[in-house]
This record gives sequence, C-alpha cells and structure tokens, in this order.
Amino acid sequence: MGRRLGRAAGWPISAALLGVGLLVVHASQPEAVTAAVPWMPTLGVELALRLDGLSLLFSLLVLGVGALVMAYSARYLPPGRHGSFYGLMTLFAAAMLALVLADDVVLLFVAWEATTLCSFFLISRSGAGAREPAIRTLLVTAAGGLALLSAVVVMVAQVGSTRLSVILADPVWSEDGGFTTAVAVLVAVAAFTKSAQLPFQAWLPDSMVAITPVSAYLHAAAMVKAGIYLLLRFSPVMADVPVWRVLLIGCGLTTALVGALAAVRRYDLKELLAYSTMSQLGLLVATIGIGTPAALTAAVVHTAAHALFKSALFMLVGVVDHQAGTRDMRRLSGLRRTMPVTCVAMTVAAASMAGVPPLLGFVSKESMLDAFWEVPGAGPVLAVTVALVAVLTFAYSARLVIGAFGDQTGDRAAAAVTPAGATADETATAPGSSGPTVVTEVAEARPAFWVPAVILAVAGVVLGLAPWLLDRLVGDAASAASGSTTQTHLTLWHGVTPALVLSVCIIALGTAAVLARARLEPVVQRLRSPVSGLAVVDGLRARTISAGQRVGHLTSTSAPRRHLMVPVVCLVALAAVAAAGVRGLPDVVGARDLPLDWGLLALLAVGTLAAVVARSRVAAIVVLGVVGFTMTVWFFSLGAADVALTQLLVEILTVVVMMLLLRRLPATFRADPKRSTVLPAVLALGAGAATTLAVLALTGRREMSPAGEYYVREGEAVTGGANVVNTILVDFRAFDTLGELTVLGVAGLTIVVLLRSRQLLPIGPLDTSRAATSPLADARASSVFNRVLTRLVGPLTVVVSLLLFLRGHQEPGGGFIAALVGGAGFALAYLSAPSDAAARVRWPYLLLIGLGVATGTLTGFLGYVDGSFLTPLHADLLGVHLTSALLFDVGVYLAVVGVVLTTLNLLGRPRPSAHRAPPDVPTEDQPPTADHARTEEVEHA
Repeated sequence: MGRRLGRAAGWPISAALLGVGLLVVHASQPEAVTAAVPWMPTLGVELALRLDGLSLLFSLLVLGVGALVMAYSARYLPPGRHGSFYGLMTLFAAAMLALVLADDVVLLFVAWEATTLCSFFLISRSGAGAREPAIRTLLVTAAGGLALLSAVVVMVAQVGSTRLSVILADPVWSEDGGFTTAVAVLVAVAAFTKSAQLPFQAWLPDSMVAITPVSAYLHAAAMVKAGIYLLLRFSPVMADVPVWRVLLIGCGLTTALVGALAAVRRYDLKELLAYSTMSQLGLLVATIGIGTPAALTAAVVHTAAHALFKSALFMLVGVVDHQAGTRDMRRLSGLRRTMPVTCVAMTVAAASMAGVPPLLGFVSKESMLDAFWEVPGAGPVLAVTVALVAVLTFAYSARLVIGAFGDQTGDRAAAAVTPAGATADETATAPGSSGPTVVTEVAEARPAFWVPAVILAVAGVVLGLAPWLLDRLVGDAASAASGSTTQTHLTLWHGVTPALVLSVCIIALGTAAVLARARLEPVVQRLRSPVSGLAVVDGLRARTISAGQRVGHLTSTSAPRRHLMVPVVCLVALAAVAAAGVRGLPDVVGARDLPLDWGLLALLAVGTLAAVVARSRVAAIVVLGVVGFTMTVWFFSLGAADVALTQLLVEILTVVVMMLLLRRLPATFRADPKRSTVLPAVLALGAGAATTLAVLALTGRREMSPAGEYYVREGEAVTGGANVVNTILVDFRAFDTLGELTVLGVAGLTIVVLLRSRQLLPIGPLDTSRAATSPLADARASSVFNRVLTRLVGPLTVVVSLLLFLRGHQEPGGGFIAALVGGAGFALAYLSAPSDAAARVRWPYLLLIGLGVATGTLTGFLGYVDGSFLTPLHADLLGVHLTSALLFDVGVYLAVVGVVLTTLNLLGRPRPSAHRAPPDVPTEDQPPTADHARTEEVEHA
C-alpha cells in the first residue's frame, strides 16, 4: 500500500488497527482469555496468547494510539512512496501487540527484540545524521534484550515451563530467594533499557532524530511502555523483593528528577518532550516499585494518561515543525494567532502533563502522590520528591507552550518569514540580521493534519471530567498487576487530602516559576551534568571494539602451524585429563585383528612418515594419496561401503585440486631450521598417542548406542530405505544435512569471492631443458591417452553417477557420493583437455549451488504436508517406493557438483583480467595460430 497509495496508505492502515482493537475488546472477558498454537512442541514452546486486564489496556494503547499516528502520518509524510515506513510501523505494532498478549516467555522475548529492531530501522532511515543515534539505541536496548533472555532462561530452567502464567503462579518465587533476586535484577535491567531509566537513559533523547510519527508512537506511547508493561507483569511476584523496590524507586525517582531538570533547559521542542518522557517514565517506574495495589492502580492510570498527552504533544510539535520549518522556540513568535487550533490542543495536552485539573493527568498525578504518601516510614519524603518533580513538570509544560506560541521580545524582531513546509533542521539567518530568523506568520495546518492529535487531547479532557469511565479497564489491569482483585473508583475530587495540598503547592510553585522564567533562565542553563550519557555509550562501544581487536590479534597470523597448533594442543590436554578417569582397556581390543589390518596399518605408517620427510610438493601429495587410498581399503574391509566410497572420491578430487594449486607454487618446500621442527614433532606425536589411546579406550565399551539400535531396527520400516547411512542423512537427520549443504554452498561462494578479489599466482614456466620433440612439451600430444580414456569412461561415469544416486536409499550410494562421481567425471574431462580454455566447463556453477540449497529447503517445506519441516513424504508408483528424500538428494547432488565445477573453473584458468594472456589465447597484436584454432574447436565441442 505504501508503494501504491503513497502517504495516503496511513488511512487504511489506521482503519485496520482500529478494527483489530475492536476485535480485542470483543474478545475480552472478565476472566483471562487464552489461546495457543504449537510452535516448537519438542521444547514445549507455544504461540500462546493471554488477554487479561493488563494486556487489554496496553493492547488498546498500542492499537488506538497507533491508528491515530498512522492517520497523522498520511498528512505528515511528503508525497511519494513510503512502503518501508508503513511496513516497519505496522510490524512494530504487531510486535508490541504480541509482546503484551504473550503468555510464553520465548514469544515475549522474540516480540521484545522485534520492537528493538523496528526501532533501530525506523531511526536509521531518518537521514544521514541518524546512523549513530540508531546504533547507540540498538546497543542499549539490545543489551536489555540480553538481560531479558537471561531471565527467560533462568525461569524456564527453574520452573520447567515456558508459559508465563505458569511461571508467575509457581511457588518458587517465595521459596528460592536467590532465584527471585536474580530474576528481579535481570527483569529490571531489561525494563530500564527499554524505558530509558538511569543509567540507560541516553538513547531516548538521542533517538529524536527520527521523524515525528516515529517519536510519537515508539518513543512516547508504545516502545517505551514495553518496559513499563514488563515491570507491571512481574509485579505480583516481585513487589515484596527488596532489591526490586530499591532499584525501581531509586532509579525511577532519580531519572524523573534528572529528566525534568534537563527538559527545563531545552529550546528544541521535540528534545524537551524527549526529556519529559524520560522523567514521566521515571515516575511510573518508581510508582510500580512501591508495589501496593493503590500504587499499581496509579501507575496504570498514569500509563494511559501519559500515552494520551505525550503522543498528542509529539504530533502537535510535528505540526508546528512542518508548518514553521523549525522546532527552536527561540525562532517562534506569536503563532497562537495564526495557529489557534494547534495552540489550544497543545495547551490542553501540556496542562494534562502538568497535572492541572480537570484533566486526566491531574487524576493520575494525585493517585501517584497518594500512593507515595502512604509508603510506611519514608512516605512524606518520597511524596515531596515527587512533588518537586511535578513542579519542574509544570515548568517545562509551560515552557513548551510559551516557547511554541508565545511572543518573542527584545532585539530579535521578526525578520523574514520561513515558508511553510521547510525542513525541520533549518537554521538559516536573515540577511543582515545578528541572530536566527524569527518565524511569526505561519498558516494553520489542514484539519486532517491536526485532528488525530486533537482527538487524543480531547480524550484527556473527557476522561479527566469523567474518570469513572476507566474504572473497569483500570481495575482489571491493576488486579492483573497486583495479583489480587482491586476495586477502582476514579474520581476528580477526593476531598482535602495530602495529595490535594501537594497539588495546590505544585501549581502555585510552578506558576511562580513560569512568571519568573526570565530571571531563572540563566540559572537553569547553568545546570549541566558532568557526565554525558552518549559519551559513556560511545566509550563502551569503542572499548569493546578495541578489546575485540586485541583478542583477534592473538590469532591474526597467516602461518598455518599456529592455527593448527590450537586444536592439537587441546586434543593432547583433553586426553591427559581424560586418562585419569579410564580404568583399563576393553577385553575385545585385539580380539578381532586380521593380518590385513596390520598390513594396512603399516602402509599408513609408511605413507605418513613419507609425507613428513618429503621435500617435493608432488611427492607429498602422492604419499598423502597413499594414506587416503589405504584408508579407503580399510573402510571397505570393515564393511563401511558408503564411507569408503566417499573417502575414495574425495581423495581423487583432492589430488586434482591440489595439482591445480601446485602449478602456481614452488616445486619444493622451504627448508626449516631443525629447531623449529622439534615442537611440531612433539605435538604431532602427542596427538597421535592421544588419538590411539582414545580409540583403544573407547572401542568395545558398548556394541551400539540406543540411537544406532533404533536406526538399524526401525530405519527401513520408517523410511522405506535399507541403507542405514543414507536414511540417517536424508530422513532422520535431514536438518543437519541441510545445514551442511548450506555450509557447502557458502564455501563455494567463498571460493568465488576469494579468487575474484585476489590475483592468482602465475603458473610456473615449463621446463625448457626438455627437447622440443618430447611429447611432454606438447599438451595436445601428451593428453592423447586421457582424451581416449575420457571417451570410454565419460559415459560410464554418467551412468555410474545416476545409478549411485537412484540406489542410494537401498544400497551404498546417495546424492553426495553420486555427485562426487560426477565431479570426478568433470575432473577427468578437465585433465584430458589440451589447454585451460578448452578445459572450462561452461555450466553455471553458482546457479547449481543455489539451486541445490533451494531444492533442499523447498523439499523441507513439503514436509509440512505431513506435519513438520523436512518430514519425508512416501508414495508407491508402479510398484516402486518413492520418497521426497530423493528430491532432497537432488539438492545435495546439484550443490556438490556446483562446488566442484567452481573449483575446477576458477583454479584451473587465469582470470580474464590478468595482465598476462593465457598461453593458448592470442594477444591483440598476435594472430590466432593453427593450434589456437584447434583449441577453439575442442572447446566448442
């Protein structure tokens, strides 16, 4: 819709959110309503939802405010396509709705992280200067996500269930103080990061680089409320935990005071609202920390009031910014005369934030003052502290309205008028003036622009005059938050109470501060924090990167021996530790030895020793081939036909690939000093001894594992395949094979990237000492044998490859082995060609890799027909048993062949961009020769 309707897509999206809100209200019942769909049944994780009073309140805030913000965006955004904006905003609304309805802690965490990612992308898309604020926001909120994940893991491990309602009802909270304290700290940290509480508050003002609809929704009404919701949800089991109360009340009141002091200093209207949001959230957190039913009721009321007035204020500031082209109150003068509707709506919303009767903000503020006053012992002190924050709240609320719509006096007379619709960050000065341009004449926005904000402001008036309309909603939410039935009777007049006296003092002191603002302004501007929150975040980020670099430098070497030394040393160390627990060797060791075993063992030892002492690279590959082929024979002798075939084919292809590399390397190894060979020799002998002892110690401990017994006993009946190895790979553990298939595909892509980003070493020159008449000097003459052999063996290789592929489910074979046979056929075709250009196989190898991974994945989705991902489907056709595992094997085949062709094509031929033309390709000033013509003919064939 964002692409088709442009900014007008906000209207249907708004209607859709309102429709979902009506469905939620219709589904609500006096008792909690639950629903669940299996998600990860083997782990006991479900897509479980629970609609009670608390989740209903937050759902209505998410959907109601979200609908109005979407409608507001339809006028705020410039004409054009806005698919990404609306997509992210709608995804955020869905994530928040899932968060407040989640009755599974895994679902809760996933939704929590989804809101973090949506916030990051919505901030980062707001312009060139949004990159760093988006990163800082992501780092802070993602750190809170890790704390929440830790809490989830601890709770699930302790309770044994992922159901949130089951976890909260478990008696472990009162029985295990250490567990309760740990979870309390983790949940509090997670909530603090999302709700911008000290010491995690810096991201909220920093995120104001985002456009106004994002700020109004995510950073005023919805995302920051995720932390408040989390605290309220866990309040029933945490209210009496000392560390919970200390953290919430201490950090909450400190954040409220610091945020209010920062707000009264700000000239940017949106920045002022950001710090005021931080302050109001601090009051909410502290109120939740009290934990009494009255305090939780007050927190619920203020949550609703704050969502209404703060989202309205953000949207109205956006109207001013859009029309006047600036948010700097020093550049705005007299707009109340030209923007009367916006002025009245902002005044009403700001008065609600200041706690002026008869608005909803006054009702919620009085409720909070009552709750703090009733705290045993420290009640009056806490209430007076809250009253001080409320005085500052009154002051910055008035500063917001006066700064946006008051008259500027003094030397900065109105100069040029900034045209409506100018950019928000414009700071140009009028020609010849000594200060910034003051905007005085700005037209009122069209009704469609300010109506959503006016609706929210009017809601604050209506609910302030008739707060009993919220009795049931607030009562149910407070009951869910307190864990006990809470009767709520909201009213505008409570009689003469300490809260009323404090309210009168707040309004009086706030009014005095507004009247004396000219004298207080210099004092206020000198109130600066010695520590910058953003500097702390950036410093931690820089130190983390620096620490990572230092750790990385420990292994940043191109010497293979240093990399190989780590696993070898670990193997020896593990063997030394494990040796203490091994008592004797099984009696079966040596009972089944055959003369063939000893002969193969001797051949392996000779090949290994020869590889160690070899000085020629070709000789080293030859003797390593002896080791590989000996292992192949040994596997065959032990009855492991599938493993033997795989070993044989991999050995063949390895030799071919290594020969392609050897052409570009020196013929012999570099001579190392004898002293440098001592340590590798000791480690090699130690690793060999450790491996040998491990084999002897572990062999014969049991005939077969329970899993192995199951595969042998039930494999054919379950899968229809008699080849246990293949059925394990493509039926029982197909997901593992899909992962390995994906890794193989990534390896192929890595080969392409590396070989295209780095120039290959040139191929070494031919030995000119040979006689010109020697057959070895002519590639065409010396490849006669291979070319004849390829004509005979090539078709046979294709037949064998297909045969192994089709029979793999019943006999030794399968997609991987068949693909290796096919790869060996391509290698033979390559070796029989007279030149590199003629050897090139022009198949789209990258496409083959992609098709292989895609085929395996799509086959997995077919499994949903019968239950779950990668479940094999079976059918009988003309007496032949067919299974979807065969299609999965097609994916394996394609990917393996693609990787083989990638290696042969890219390692075997010089890059086209190489400075030196290949020997068989004529340069521009050299005409084609007869040999080149023959080469082209062979290549075409």
